[in-house]
Amino acid sequence: MSALAPILCINSGSSSLKFALYAVDDTREDLLARGAVEDIGGPDNHSWLQMGKRMTRTPTDTMPDQRAAIGALFELLATHHITVPRAVGHRLVSGGPHHVRHARIDALFLRDLRGAAHFAPLHLPTEIDVIEAVSHHYPRLPQVACMDTAFHATLPEIAARLALPRDLWDEGVRKYGFHGLSYEYIMSVLAPAARHGRAIIAHLGNGASMVAVADGRPIDTTMGLTPAGGFMMGTRSGDLDPGVLLYLLAKNTYDYRALEDLVNHRSGLRGVSGSTADMQRLLHERTTDPHAAQAVDMFCYQACKAAGALAAAMNGVDTLIFTGGIGEHAAPVRHAIAQGLGHLGVVLDNDANIRNADTVSAPGSPVTVRVIPTHEDLMIARHSHRLLDPL
Repeated sequence: MSALAPILCINSGSSSLKFALYAVDDTREDLLARGAVEDIGGPDNHSWLQMGKRMTRTPTDTMPDQRAAIGALFELLATHHITVPRAVGHRLVSGGPHHVRHARIDALFLRDLRGAAHFAPLHLPTEIDVIEAVSHHYPRLPQVACMDTAFHATLPEIAARLALPRDLWDEGVRKYGFHGLSYEYIMSVLAPAARHGRAIIAHLGNGASMVAVADGRPIDTTMGLTPAGGFMMGTRSGDLDPGVLLYLLAKNTYDYRALEDLVNHRSGLRGVSGSTADMQRLLHERTTDPHAAQAVDMFCYQACKAAGALAAAMNGVDTLIFTGGIGEHAAPVRHAIAQGLGHLGVVLDNDANIRNADTVSAPGSPVTVRVIPTHEDLMIARHSHRLLDPL
Protein backbone atom coordinates (compact mmCIF):
# COMPACT_ATOMS: atom_id res chain seq x y z
CA MET A 1 0.00 0.00 0.00
CA SER A 2 0.99 3.62 -0.43
CA ALA A 3 2.79 5.42 2.42
CA LEU A 4 0.00 7.98 2.24
CA ALA A 5 -3.01 6.76 4.22
CA PRO A 6 -5.86 6.41 1.75
CA ILE A 7 -9.25 8.04 1.64
CA LEU A 8 -12.06 5.52 1.90
CA CYS A 9 -14.95 6.39 -0.42
CA ILE A 10 -18.31 4.81 0.45
CA ASN A 11 -21.43 4.52 -1.68
CA SER A 12 -24.16 2.81 0.34
CA GLY A 13 -27.29 1.25 -1.11
CA SER A 14 -30.22 -0.67 0.27
CA SER A 15 -28.50 -4.05 -0.05
CA SER A 16 -24.88 -3.24 -0.82
CA LEU A 17 -22.00 -1.13 0.40
CA LYS A 18 -19.57 -0.22 -2.38
CA PHE A 19 -16.21 1.30 -1.58
CA ALA A 20 -12.95 2.47 -3.09
CA LEU A 21 -9.61 3.51 -1.61
CA TYR A 22 -7.67 6.36 -3.16
CA ALA A 23 -4.27 7.80 -2.33
CA VAL A 24 -4.81 11.47 -3.07
CA ASP A 25 -2.56 14.49 -2.68
CA ASP A 26 -1.82 17.54 -4.78
CA THR A 27 0.12 15.52 -7.36
CA ARG A 28 -1.66 12.16 -7.70
CA GLU A 29 -4.95 10.32 -7.53
CA ASP A 30 -4.14 6.62 -7.28
CA LEU A 31 -6.84 3.95 -7.00
CA LEU A 32 -5.46 1.45 -4.49
CA ALA A 33 -8.40 -0.91 -4.09
CA ARG A 34 -12.10 -1.24 -4.66
CA GLY A 35 -14.77 -3.61 -3.49
CA ALA A 36 -18.17 -4.12 -1.93
CA VAL A 37 -20.14 -5.82 0.78
CA GLU A 38 -23.14 -7.33 -0.99
CA ASP A 39 -26.51 -8.97 -0.36
CA ILE A 40 -26.88 -7.19 2.97
CA GLY A 41 -29.86 -8.71 4.74
CA GLY A 42 -29.96 -11.58 2.26
CA PRO A 43 -28.82 -15.21 2.31
CA ASP A 44 -25.68 -14.68 0.19
CA ASN A 45 -23.79 -12.16 2.36
CA HIS A 46 -20.32 -11.72 0.95
CA SER A 47 -17.60 -9.17 0.38
CA TRP A 48 -15.08 -8.78 -2.38
CA LEU A 49 -11.92 -6.74 -2.80
CA GLN A 50 -9.89 -5.96 -5.91
CA MET A 51 -6.32 -4.69 -5.71
CA GLY A 52 -4.80 -4.33 -9.14
CA LYS A 53 -5.72 -7.47 -11.08
CA ARG A 54 -6.16 -9.58 -7.95
CA MET A 55 -9.71 -10.08 -6.70
CA THR A 56 -10.83 -12.01 -3.64
CA ARG A 57 -14.39 -12.95 -2.62
CA THR A 58 -15.18 -13.79 0.99
CA PRO A 59 -18.42 -15.15 2.48
CA THR A 60 -19.40 -13.24 5.60
CA ASP A 61 -21.50 -13.84 8.68
CA THR A 62 -25.13 -12.76 8.66
CA MET A 63 -25.38 -9.03 8.01
CA PRO A 64 -28.82 -7.65 8.79
CA ASP A 65 -28.02 -4.02 7.92
CA GLN A 66 -25.44 -1.45 6.85
CA ARG A 67 -24.08 -1.06 10.38
CA ALA A 68 -23.02 -4.70 10.30
CA ALA A 69 -21.69 -4.19 6.78
CA ILE A 70 -19.36 -1.42 7.97
CA GLY A 71 -17.89 -3.85 10.48
CA ALA A 72 -17.39 -6.37 7.69
CA LEU A 73 -15.76 -3.72 5.52
CA PHE A 74 -13.19 -2.72 8.16
CA GLU A 75 -12.51 -6.39 8.90
CA LEU A 76 -11.92 -6.96 5.19
CA LEU A 77 -9.43 -4.09 5.02
CA ALA A 78 -7.58 -5.36 8.09
CA THR A 79 -7.41 -8.89 6.66
CA HIS A 80 -5.62 -7.49 3.60
CA HIS A 81 -3.31 -5.35 5.75
CA ILE A 82 -4.74 -2.11 4.46
CA THR A 83 -4.01 0.75 6.82
CA VAL A 84 -6.81 2.63 8.54
CA PRO A 85 -7.86 5.43 6.18
CA ARG A 86 -7.12 9.04 7.00
CA ALA A 87 -10.72 9.94 6.22
CA VAL A 88 -14.00 8.53 4.93
CA GLY A 89 -15.96 10.25 2.17
CA HIS A 90 -19.63 9.38 1.74
CA ARG A 91 -21.85 9.79 -1.27
CA LEU A 92 -25.11 11.28 -0.02
CA VAL A 93 -28.10 11.45 -2.33
CA SER A 94 -29.27 14.68 -0.70
CA GLY A 95 -28.54 17.00 2.17
CA GLY A 96 -32.00 18.51 2.04
CA PRO A 97 -32.59 22.24 1.51
CA HIS A 98 -29.96 23.42 3.99
CA HIS A 99 -26.93 21.43 2.82
CA VAL A 100 -26.30 21.62 -0.90
CA ARG A 101 -22.49 21.79 -0.69
CA HIS A 102 -19.95 19.09 0.07
CA ALA A 103 -18.99 19.39 3.73
CA ARG A 104 -17.15 17.95 6.72
CA ILE A 105 -19.50 15.92 8.89
CA ASP A 106 -19.90 17.05 12.49
CA ALA A 107 -22.63 16.70 15.11
CA LEU A 108 -24.56 19.72 13.79
CA PHE A 109 -24.42 18.47 10.21
CA LEU A 110 -25.62 15.04 11.29
CA ARG A 111 -28.52 16.58 13.23
CA ASP A 112 -29.57 18.56 10.16
CA LEU A 113 -29.27 15.44 8.02
CA ARG A 114 -31.64 13.53 10.28
CA GLY A 115 -34.12 16.41 9.96
CA ALA A 116 -33.89 16.24 6.17
CA ALA A 117 -34.52 12.48 5.91
CA HIS A 118 -38.02 13.05 4.50
CA PHE A 119 -36.46 14.62 1.39
CA ALA A 120 -34.83 11.28 0.53
CA PRO A 121 -36.54 8.63 2.70
CA LEU A 122 -35.22 5.74 0.61
CA HIS A 123 -31.60 6.79 0.94
CA LEU A 124 -30.78 9.15 3.82
CA PRO A 125 -31.69 6.88 6.77
CA THR A 126 -29.34 4.20 5.45
CA GLU A 127 -26.62 6.74 4.71
CA ILE A 128 -26.92 8.18 8.23
CA ASP A 129 -26.62 4.65 9.67
CA VAL A 130 -23.38 4.18 7.73
CA ILE A 131 -21.91 7.47 8.97
CA GLU A 132 -22.76 6.57 12.57
CA ALA A 133 -21.34 3.06 12.15
CA VAL A 134 -18.01 4.48 10.94
CA SER A 135 -17.94 6.77 13.99
CA HIS A 136 -18.59 3.78 16.23
CA HIS A 137 -15.53 1.96 14.88
CA TYR A 138 -13.26 5.02 14.59
CA PRO A 139 -14.64 7.96 16.61
CA ARG A 140 -11.80 10.32 15.65
CA LEU A 141 -11.77 9.52 11.94
CA PRO A 142 -12.78 12.58 9.84
CA GLN A 143 -15.79 12.06 7.58
CA VAL A 144 -16.94 14.06 4.57
CA ALA A 145 -20.37 14.26 2.94
CA CYS A 146 -20.42 14.58 -0.85
CA MET A 147 -23.89 15.55 -2.02
CA ASP A 148 -25.31 14.48 -5.37
CA THR A 149 -27.43 17.61 -5.23
CA ALA A 150 -24.43 19.97 -4.98
CA PHE A 151 -23.81 20.15 -8.73
CA HIS A 152 -27.33 21.50 -9.26
CA ALA A 153 -27.27 24.06 -6.44
CA THR A 154 -27.15 26.99 -8.89
CA LEU A 155 -30.04 25.88 -11.09
CA PRO A 156 -32.01 28.94 -12.24
CA GLU A 157 -35.15 29.36 -10.16
CA ILE A 158 -37.33 29.12 -13.26
CA ALA A 159 -36.07 25.54 -13.66
CA ALA A 160 -35.92 24.63 -9.97
CA ARG A 161 -39.31 25.98 -8.86
CA LEU A 162 -42.32 23.67 -9.09
CA ALA A 163 -45.74 25.02 -10.06
CA LEU A 164 -47.01 24.78 -6.48
CA PRO A 165 -47.99 27.36 -3.82
CA ARG A 166 -45.07 29.55 -2.84
CA ASP A 167 -45.00 28.40 0.79
CA LEU A 168 -43.96 24.92 -0.36
CA TRP A 169 -40.88 26.41 -2.05
CA ASP A 170 -40.04 27.98 1.32
CA GLU A 171 -40.27 24.51 2.88
CA GLY A 172 -37.73 23.19 0.39
CA VAL A 173 -40.12 21.53 -2.06
CA ARG A 174 -38.27 22.12 -5.34
CA LYS A 175 -36.22 20.44 -8.02
CA TYR A 176 -32.87 19.37 -6.58
CA GLY A 177 -31.38 17.16 -9.30
CA PHE A 178 -29.15 14.15 -8.67
CA HIS A 179 -26.18 12.21 -10.13
CA GLY A 180 -24.20 15.36 -9.38
CA LEU A 181 -20.92 13.59 -8.59
CA SER A 182 -21.07 11.86 -11.97
CA TYR A 183 -21.74 15.16 -13.73
CA GLU A 184 -18.91 16.86 -11.83
CA TYR A 185 -16.49 14.21 -13.01
CA ILE A 186 -17.60 14.43 -16.63
CA MET A 187 -17.22 18.21 -16.61
CA SER A 188 -13.73 17.87 -15.12
CA VAL A 189 -12.44 15.83 -18.07
CA LEU A 190 -13.99 17.88 -20.87
CA ALA A 191 -11.83 20.19 -22.92
CA PRO A 192 -12.37 23.92 -22.21
CA ALA A 193 -14.34 24.44 -25.42
CA ALA A 194 -16.81 21.72 -24.47
CA ARG A 195 -17.04 22.88 -20.86
CA HIS A 196 -17.97 26.37 -21.96
CA GLY A 197 -20.32 25.36 -24.75
CA ARG A 198 -23.75 23.75 -24.53
CA ALA A 199 -23.59 20.17 -23.28
CA ILE A 200 -26.14 17.51 -22.41
CA ILE A 201 -24.81 14.79 -20.13
CA ALA A 202 -26.88 11.60 -20.03
CA HIS A 203 -26.17 9.43 -17.00
CA LEU A 204 -27.96 6.25 -17.98
CA GLY A 205 -27.98 3.35 -15.54
CA ASN A 206 -30.46 1.67 -13.24
CA GLY A 207 -31.04 5.22 -12.08
CA ALA A 208 -31.01 7.59 -15.05
CA SER A 209 -31.04 11.34 -15.52
CA MET A 210 -29.76 14.09 -17.78
CA VAL A 211 -28.47 17.60 -17.23
CA ALA A 212 -28.09 20.60 -19.52
CA VAL A 213 -24.90 22.58 -18.90
CA ALA A 214 -24.24 25.93 -20.60
CA ASP A 215 -21.03 27.90 -20.07
CA GLY A 216 -20.09 25.50 -17.28
CA ARG A 217 -23.30 25.96 -15.29
CA PRO A 218 -26.28 23.59 -14.97
CA ILE A 219 -29.38 25.03 -16.66
CA ASP A 220 -31.89 22.25 -16.04
CA THR A 221 -32.02 18.58 -15.17
CA THR A 222 -34.55 15.78 -15.40
CA MET A 223 -34.78 14.53 -11.82
CA GLY A 224 -36.77 16.63 -9.38
CA LEU A 225 -37.46 16.64 -5.64
CA THR A 226 -36.37 13.00 -5.47
CA PRO A 227 -34.46 10.54 -7.68
CA ALA A 228 -37.81 9.05 -8.75
CA GLY A 229 -38.47 11.92 -11.17
CA GLY A 230 -37.53 12.39 -14.81
CA PHE A 231 -37.73 9.71 -17.49
CA MET A 232 -38.25 5.99 -16.79
CA MET A 233 -35.41 4.03 -15.21
CA GLY A 234 -34.62 0.47 -14.20
CA THR A 235 -37.33 0.15 -11.56
CA ARG A 236 -38.53 3.77 -11.18
CA SER A 237 -41.45 5.22 -13.07
CA GLY A 238 -40.05 8.67 -13.69
CA ASP A 239 -42.49 11.57 -14.02
CA LEU A 240 -46.18 10.69 -13.69
CA ASP A 241 -49.39 12.63 -14.10
CA PRO A 242 -50.21 13.45 -10.43
CA GLY A 243 -53.69 12.23 -11.22
CA VAL A 244 -52.35 8.68 -11.45
CA LEU A 245 -51.33 8.78 -7.81
CA LEU A 246 -54.60 10.44 -6.80
CA TYR A 247 -56.52 7.76 -8.68
CA LEU A 248 -54.68 4.97 -6.88
CA LEU A 249 -55.20 6.65 -3.50
CA ALA A 250 -58.90 7.20 -4.20
CA LYS A 251 -59.38 3.51 -4.94
CA ASN A 252 -58.13 2.77 -1.41
CA THR A 253 -55.85 0.09 -2.79
CA TYR A 254 -52.67 2.11 -2.27
CA ASP A 255 -51.25 3.92 0.74
CA TYR A 256 -47.92 5.74 1.08
CA ARG A 257 -45.85 2.57 1.36
CA ALA A 258 -47.60 0.91 -1.57
CA LEU A 259 -47.13 3.98 -3.76
CA GLU A 260 -43.48 4.24 -2.78
CA ASP A 261 -42.96 0.61 -3.70
CA LEU A 262 -44.81 1.09 -6.99
CA VAL A 263 -42.92 4.15 -8.27
CA ASN A 264 -39.47 3.15 -7.02
CA HIS A 265 -39.31 -0.65 -7.21
CA ARG A 266 -41.99 -2.08 -9.52
CA SER A 267 -42.03 0.35 -12.44
CA GLY A 268 -39.66 1.46 -15.19
CA LEU A 269 -38.01 -1.22 -17.30
CA ARG A 270 -38.99 -3.91 -14.81
CA GLY A 271 -42.63 -2.87 -14.71
CA VAL A 272 -43.09 -2.57 -18.47
CA SER A 273 -41.12 -5.71 -19.35
CA GLY A 274 -42.69 -7.72 -16.54
CA SER A 275 -39.39 -9.50 -16.06
CA THR A 276 -36.22 -7.49 -15.45
CA ALA A 277 -34.62 -4.07 -15.08
CA ASP A 278 -31.38 -5.23 -16.74
CA MET A 279 -30.94 -3.40 -20.03
CA GLN A 280 -28.46 -5.89 -21.51
CA ARG A 281 -30.87 -8.74 -20.85
CA LEU A 282 -33.76 -6.76 -22.36
CA LEU A 283 -31.71 -5.98 -25.47
CA HIS A 284 -30.91 -9.67 -25.83
CA GLU A 285 -34.54 -10.75 -25.39
CA ARG A 286 -36.32 -8.04 -27.36
CA THR A 287 -36.41 -10.02 -30.63
CA THR A 288 -38.45 -12.78 -28.96
CA ASP A 289 -40.25 -10.93 -26.16
CA PRO A 290 -42.51 -8.03 -27.21
CA HIS A 291 -42.67 -6.75 -23.63
CA ALA A 292 -38.89 -6.54 -23.46
CA ALA A 293 -38.86 -4.71 -26.80
CA GLN A 294 -41.49 -2.26 -25.59
CA ALA A 295 -39.55 -1.53 -22.40
CA VAL A 296 -36.41 -0.72 -24.41
CA ASP A 297 -38.34 1.38 -26.90
CA MET A 298 -40.07 3.37 -24.16
CA PHE A 299 -36.78 4.03 -22.37
CA CYS A 300 -35.12 5.31 -25.55
CA TYR A 301 -38.18 7.36 -26.52
CA GLN A 302 -38.41 9.06 -23.15
CA ALA A 303 -34.67 9.69 -22.98
CA CYS A 304 -34.76 11.20 -26.46
CA LYS A 305 -37.61 13.52 -25.43
CA ALA A 306 -35.70 14.55 -22.31
CA ALA A 307 -32.61 15.42 -24.36
CA GLY A 308 -34.72 17.43 -26.78
CA ALA A 309 -36.26 19.41 -23.94
CA LEU A 310 -32.86 20.16 -22.43
CA ALA A 311 -31.58 21.31 -25.83
CA ALA A 312 -34.55 23.68 -26.01
CA ALA A 313 -33.58 25.10 -22.61
CA MET A 314 -30.16 26.03 -24.06
CA ASN A 315 -31.34 26.95 -27.57
CA GLY A 316 -29.31 24.09 -29.02
CA VAL A 317 -26.56 21.66 -28.07
CA ASP A 318 -22.88 21.33 -29.01
CA THR A 319 -21.91 18.17 -27.12
CA LEU A 320 -23.89 15.10 -26.07
CA ILE A 321 -22.21 12.80 -23.55
CA PHE A 322 -23.29 9.31 -22.54
CA THR A 323 -22.14 7.86 -19.22
CA GLY A 324 -23.32 5.34 -16.61
CA GLY A 325 -23.69 1.60 -17.10
CA ILE A 326 -26.21 1.82 -19.96
CA GLY A 327 -24.75 4.98 -21.43
CA GLU A 328 -21.25 3.50 -21.57
CA HIS A 329 -22.07 -0.01 -22.78
CA ALA A 330 -25.44 -0.16 -24.58
CA ALA A 331 -24.71 0.91 -28.15
CA PRO A 332 -28.28 0.16 -29.38
CA VAL A 333 -29.69 2.54 -26.75
CA ARG A 334 -27.33 5.33 -27.79
CA HIS A 335 -28.24 4.70 -31.43
CA ALA A 336 -31.98 4.88 -30.77
CA ILE A 337 -31.67 8.10 -28.76
CA ALA A 338 -29.43 9.71 -31.37
CA GLN A 339 -31.85 8.83 -34.18
CA GLY A 340 -34.48 11.03 -32.60
CA LEU A 341 -32.08 13.95 -32.24
CA GLY A 342 -31.00 14.26 -35.87
CA HIS A 343 -32.86 17.56 -36.17
CA LEU A 344 -30.45 18.99 -33.58
CA GLY A 345 -27.40 17.88 -35.56
CA VAL A 346 -26.68 14.55 -33.85
CA VAL A 347 -25.16 12.11 -36.36
CA LEU A 348 -23.54 8.89 -35.14
CA ASP A 349 -20.68 6.90 -36.63
CA ASN A 350 -22.25 3.44 -36.35
CA ASP A 351 -18.94 1.55 -36.26
CA ALA A 352 -17.54 3.80 -33.53
CA ASN A 353 -20.77 3.50 -31.58
CA ILE A 354 -20.70 -0.30 -31.70
CA ARG A 355 -17.09 -0.21 -30.40
CA ASN A 356 -18.09 2.08 -27.51
CA ALA A 357 -15.43 4.48 -28.75
CA ASP A 358 -14.65 7.73 -26.94
CA THR A 359 -16.18 9.78 -29.77
CA VAL A 360 -19.12 8.13 -31.52
CA SER A 361 -20.34 11.02 -33.66
CA ALA A 362 -19.67 10.95 -37.39
CA PRO A 363 -16.98 13.21 -38.83
CA GLY A 364 -18.56 16.56 -39.57
CA SER A 365 -21.48 16.00 -37.18
CA PRO A 366 -22.62 19.41 -35.88
CA VAL A 367 -22.95 17.85 -32.42
CA THR A 368 -20.04 15.96 -30.89
CA VAL A 369 -21.26 12.75 -29.23
CA ARG A 370 -18.98 11.12 -26.67
CA VAL A 371 -18.95 8.09 -24.37
CA ILE A 372 -17.12 8.85 -21.12
CA PRO A 373 -16.91 6.40 -18.19
CA THR A 374 -17.79 8.16 -14.96
CA HIS A 375 -15.83 7.97 -11.69
CA GLU A 376 -18.00 9.12 -8.80
CA ASP A 377 -15.65 7.60 -6.21
CA LEU A 378 -12.78 9.70 -7.51
CA MET A 379 -14.88 12.83 -7.06
CA ILE A 380 -15.56 11.78 -3.45
CA ALA A 381 -11.82 11.35 -2.92
CA ARG A 382 -11.07 14.75 -4.44
CA HIS A 383 -13.63 16.59 -2.33
CA SER A 384 -12.60 14.74 0.81
CA HIS A 385 -8.93 15.65 0.24
CA ARG A 386 -9.87 19.30 -0.35
CA LEU A 387 -12.06 19.51 2.76
CA LEU A 388 -9.51 17.74 4.95
CA ASP A 389 -6.86 20.30 4.19
CA PRO A 390 -5.05 21.51 6.33
CA LEU A 391 -5.42 18.50 8.64
